[in-house]
Amino acid sequence: MVLPPGMNKAAGLEAALRELEISRHNVVGVGDAENDHSFMKVCGCSAAVANALPMVKEAADIRLVGDHGHGVIELIEKLSREDARIVPPERHGIRLGVDGRGEEVHIEPHRGSILIAGSSGIGKSTVATALTERMAEGKYEFCVFDPEGDYDELENAVSIGDSNTAPSVDEGLKLLGKAEGNVVFNTQSLAIADRPAFFANLLPKIAELRGRTGRPHWLIVDEAHHLLPASRENIAQMLPEELPSVIFITVHPEAVAIEALRTVKFIVALGDKAHDVFTQFCELAGIEAPGDHSLYDDDEVLVWDLDAGKQIRAVKAERPRQAHKRHTRKYAEGELGEDHSFYFRGPDNALNLRAQNLMLFLQIAEGVDDRTWEHHLRAAHYSEWFRDVIKDPELAQEAAEIEGDASLSAVESRKRISEVVTQRYTAPSKGQ
Repeated sequence: MVLPPGMNKAAGLEAALRELEISRHNVVGVGDAENDHSFMKVCGCSAAVANALPMVKEAADIRLVGDHGHGVIELIEKLSREDARIVPPERHGIRLGVDGRGEEVHIEPHRGSILIAGSSGIGKSTVATALTERMAEGKYEFCVFDPEGDYDELENAVSIGDSNTAPSVDEGLKLLGKAEGNVVFNTQSLAIADRPAFFANLLPKIAELRGRTGRPHWLIVDEAHHLLPASRENIAQMLPEELPSVIFITVHPEAVAIEALRTVKFIVALGDKAHDVFTQFCELAGIEAPGDHSLYDDDEVLVWDLDAGKQIRAVKAERPRQAHKRHTRKYAEGELGEDHSFYFRGPDNALNLRAQNLMLFLQIAEGVDDRTWEHHLRAAHYSEWFRDVIKDPELAQEAAEIEGDASLSAVESRKRISEVVTQRYTAPSKGQ
């Protein structure tokens, strides 16, 4: 047989997969000869029959006992019994990190959902960002539901929606329909109360796409306690019967709907109170809590594989190559939510002026009376908010220096605070 340069079984398979909109990870290839070697490398799982060449056997994920057609029948029966579990985790999984014994820890899309939880600002989205990098390297496709613009500049993905414009579901699904298309749905422009409804509309469509094409392999849901709240009554009707492999990220696992938590098979907990995550989860799920385990290094996370028993492992998590930065638009003009807003109340607690972002903070600050302004200034409330909510220690330090300068008048301190904020968080112009 004579073929043009670059044309082989692998090229044919890739063309067919593009036409069918099916991921290579959802394909099992079986072969025996040298010309099968190239297309088996493209498949998510490769198998060699007993009569295969040594080089084909060496490269295959599975070495079958039967030869020729008997080996193919053996593979089909194995698939019927084990499905995606026929592939070892190190081949099919996404590396989370390495445990204390030097063993790699992987997550796998067929194993069920994952919960990443811990206190605010502890590094949950950093872990998620590193996972998206590993997904992209392995040609696994992902979709991020981003309520607050934290993943707006995520590499290897197209972000739709911004602080002014809601994302289009149709546009996002069109992008996801393309091979190796990763999408971030940024719903920062939507009111907090409207985001769960948007998510409820989007989730079944992503589940349908995944059921038809096997893609996206992962759905990452940030602020899961807002999108799937335990207080919402129709969560069971909202969740599709076949839920895509979801990574739920939350500060409050106890506030996530139990229907979503029941799909979780793997938990990653961060911070000093990491073990509380397991305790809260087990109380909600009605299962026995695992034994205690402590973290020793700042870059460690606690991991519990529910299918593997009660052992919790400390894992040194992968770090992302890209610097994950919380997008300034979120803080400049986004909707931070009631529990993260700044409230001008004054010394007599007579006011209740809410600033849900930095630009509103500056507007309200300009209009409040001097007594109210100086009450919060001398109590160091401004630097506290910048440090604990805005997560900007440099801004907090500059504000603290202004708060500590007793020689400044209310007008002067207001001007100084305004200057340091606008220098770091100039609100983007509309339409950008």
